[in-house]
Parts: sequence; structure tokens; C-alpha cells
Amino acid sequence: MTSASQTRMPAGGVTAPPAGLRPGARAASRRAETRRKWYEIIGLTTPAVLIYVLFVLVPMGFAFYYSLFRWRGVGPPTEYVGFRNYTLAFQDPIFLDALRNNAIIVFGSLLIQGPVALGIALLLNRRFRGRSAFRLLVFVPYVLAEVTVGIMWKLILTDGGTLDALLRSVGLGGFVQAWLADLDVVIWTLLLVLTWKYVGFAIILLLAGLSNVPPELNEAAEIDGASWWQIQRHVTLPLLGPTIRIWMFLSMIGSLQVFDMVWVTSVPAVRSLGASATMATYMVDNGFFARLWGYGNAVAVILFVISFVAALLFQRFLLRRDIEGAITRKGK
Repeated sequence: MTSASQTRMPAGGVTAPPAGLRPGARAASRRAETRRKWYEIIGLTTPAVLIYVLFVLVPMGFAFYYSLFRWRGVGPPTEYVGFRNYTLAFQDPIFLDALRNNAIIVFGSLLIQGPVALGIALLLNRRFRGRSAFRLLVFVPYVLAEVTVGIMWKLILTDGGTLDALLRSVGLGGFVQAWLADLDVVIWTLLLVLTWKYVGFAIILLLAGLSNVPPELNEAAEIDGASWWQIQRHVTLPLLGPTIRIWMFLSMIGSLQVFDMVWVTSVPAVRSLGASATMATYMVDNGFFARLWGYGNAVAVILFVISFVAALLFQRFLLRRDIEGAITRKGK
């Protein structure tokens, strides 16, 4: 038997006050426990909040402030122009080309990387000789530094480079193009390079999701007479949906902010004409090298707003059920 004064543990895991205490004493004890929990929460979150404020919110505030001035980076900004930098950006055809290129990279990455990564992940999820070595090979491009990959592909795709020599050696010289200099071809060339670089990340992410699919479901479907394709379509893909949506989100945000691969691989003269420019490269070209710091900050704010709105819309319409399924509400 338990005594009346023995401490009981409620469902929440917080030690309840002794039953023998008067109601006023029990209320005071609960208030003290609540204060202690709030002190712990404040103490644990304050360092993270300070870091976030200092390195995210404060720079964002300065970027917006400087974007309201025509400023060349010397001395304090004094020539206030309001939102003219923003209107100038949307009136510049090169910036509009950069927006178009970002859209091509976003949708192209989703439409090319997704099916390719899913097909390879389903293949690698099956047992066969050399599977570990093949997994390593498809993941190697992702772990290589972006600058290294950019320089490598620039040497391969340059006029008279490795790719042109290979095409001519097999009798396909008619397919030789100015891969990085043709204004109509360069963005598609960069899209293929980006696909080669980042498809390994999608494959590893999908393989992690496939490892969480219970094999009993596939076995049950196979016993019921379903083919391999039917099992993948009706069993594996629905269970892989949350992983696919997370990859789509990461790919979309990364494609909107892509910089280093495009900067290293593309030709500056072609980029200045807008054929291979992205919002990030346009920001650096016009903000850093042209020393139009106010204008560059305006482009940075535009890039942030586009990425932020895209993230909110994606979360609202595609990630909502995944997030709601992960939240446990009190009282349910």
C-alpha cells in the first residue's frame, strides 16, 4: 500500500506535490515547477536565439536598409532612393533572364533529378553484386567541392575539350556545340552539370526512405499476385512520399540560390548577357564587382523574398500533412 504523502507521477512526467499539502501549498509548488521549466527553456534557447538574431536577422535588416540607398560602399549611405533599386532590378532584362534561368533550374532539377534518382534508388535497393561500389560511385559527385566540379566540367565542355574530342572520335562531330558560349544552349548545359552533381544526394535521401518501408508489405503484395512494378507504384511510392517531398523542398531552395557551380563553370561574357546568369550571380556581378552595393542589396532582398515565399507555399500545400502527422497535440 502507498501512503497518502507519497509522491505520485502524473502522465506528464512532472512530479506532483505531496497529497498531504494544503491546496494553497500545492498551487505554490506547481507555480514553482512551472517557473523552473520556463527558466530551463529560456536558458537553453537563449544562445540559439542570439546567434540567429546576430547572424540572420541583423544582416537581413542591414541588407534591406542599404537597399534603400544608392551607395558605392565608401562611407555611410546618404543618397536615399527608396524602392528605386527594386524597380530598376525588375526593369533590367538581364535580371529577368536570371529569374528565368532560376526557374529553368528549379523545374528542370525536379523533372530530371527526381525520376533519375528514384529509378537508381529502386535499383540500388535490390541486392546484387557490386551494389556497395555502385552506391559509392553515384554519391562521389555530391561530396566533391562545387569549385572542383565546376572547373572539371569547364575543361570538359570548353571548345575543343574532352567532350568535343569524344564526339568527333565516334563520328558524332555534328553534335559538337559551343556548350558554354552558345546563348541558347548554355543554360541547358549548366542544368545537366547541376544534375550530375546533385543527383547523388537525391539517391541517398531516397535510399534512406526506402530503408523505412516495411518489407512485409512488399511480401504481402507479392503473395497477392502483384508484379514488381505494381508493388513499387501502389506500395513503395506512397510510403516514400514524405521523403520525396522533403527532397523536392531542398532541391527547390538550392536551385533558387545556386551560385558557385554557375559562377565557376559559366563564361563571364555569356553570363553578363543573361544567358547563364542566376539571381545570385547577378547580385555578385552588380553588387560586388560593379560596386553598386545598394543595388546589390536590393537583389539580395528580392532573392530572399522569393525563396521565403516559395518555402511557405511549398510547406502550406505539400508539406502540411507531413508536418501535421508529426505533431502530437495535447488532449488527443
